[in-house]
Amino acid sequence: MSLLPIFWEWAEFALRWLHVVTAIAWIGSSFYFIALDLGLHPSSDRRQGVHGEEWQVHGGGFYFIQKYMVAPARMPEDLVWFKWESYATWLSGFALMAVVYYLGAELFLIDPNVMELSNGAAIAISIASLAFGWIAYNTICKLMLGKGDTYLMLILYVILVVMAWGYTQVFSGRAAFLHLGAFTATVMSANVFFIIIPNQKIVVKDLVAGRTPDAKYGKIAKQRSTHNNYLTLPVLFMMLSNHYPLAFASQYNWIIAALVFLMGVTIRHFFNTMHAHKGMLWWTWGLTVGLFLIVMWLSTAGIFMQDKGEDEAAALGPMAQKFASAEGFEDVHDIVVTNCSMCHSREPYWEGMAAPPKGIRLETTQEVATLAKEIWLQAGVTHAMPPAGSYMALDDESRDAIRKWYEGAIEG
Repeated sequence: MSLLPIFWEWAEFALRWLHVVTAIAWIGSSFYFIALDLGLHPSSDRRQGVHGEEWQVHGGGFYFIQKYMVAPARMPEDLVWFKWESYATWLSGFALMAVVYYLGAELFLIDPNVMELSNGAAIAISIASLAFGWIAYNTICKLMLGKGDTYLMLILYVILVVMAWGYTQVFSGRAAFLHLGAFTATVMSANVFFIIIPNQKIVVKDLVAGRTPDAKYGKIAKQRSTHNNYLTLPVLFMMLSNHYPLAFASQYNWIIAALVFLMGVTIRHFFNTMHAHKGMLWWTWGLTVGLFLIVMWLSTAGIFMQDKGEDEAAALGPMAQKFASAEGFEDVHDIVVTNCSMCHSREPYWEGMAAPPKGIRLETTQEVATLAKEIWLQAGVTHAMPPAGSYMALDDESRDAIRKWYEGAIEG
């Protein structure tokens, strides 16, 4: 058995786990501080510099929290910084994207039916788009400073919609949604790295030097933190979307993405208003449900099936050619088509299934050869697929044929 694919599979799992753990830490602290900031009451003792305070109870104890605006009179001896959660989330996410989408560009990143790209060109576009996102957003924030957050958020929304459309014109649907999430997450993490933390360090430096800090640095940092708060939920949707082809494989996937960003705003607006003691805006949930129903309708309005023709006319990448020409491929192709295409087809035959799971189709020579590793892992090394209780379950002889074919191609 070839150990390298097993290593990369576990590396992907480990990075995904790390990414989830760090994201929980970042999102948790971000949501907490936004809620705390909005819920502060005026200081009871009116101490100099105290902007607001709040009593909280958790874990069997009471906490008394005060916020200074712009800063306390002197530098505290022990100051906790909330930054590593953001950095670790972005770094682990980028590493995961490199392992899955860059090393597996031919399988997950590139869709010849969307755009013919080499692996190198696709990866270069991916990285350049992330850098562009931060540069464009940061430039607009600086130009719009002091001109109203509403206008700034509208411009940011337009940028996100344009990027949603652009990604779907370049990458596979699955990769387009993932990149839209990465694009947004890059903006969020860069806000922390380039704006929020440096501004806080300027304030700390002034305190140490005995100077009165300028309030503008705190206002700018708070603005960027608020942007991050409203962008968090759409990013989570994009990251989870790769499991749901009805979202990313629709002809109208970029419109679905645009509506998801609006739902993120409506949900966060409800909670932010509640934390600010301004009432419970239940209408935001009605609007969210309405937007979600539109998303559901768009997903069924057309699955993205723009094929260039039968498998004989489809172009095989270098790795796919290797597996298609390997000994035993014809037998494996028959096994897969017979036992897997009931669900993994353009129009699944399994009752209640609207789209192939994860958007994976296993009907043509191109599809089976391109997804060789996934087939080997899911049906050869493990018994994850086909489902054990179904009549399509594979016998040991068929699984052995899959292993011999894949491993023979790798060793050859």
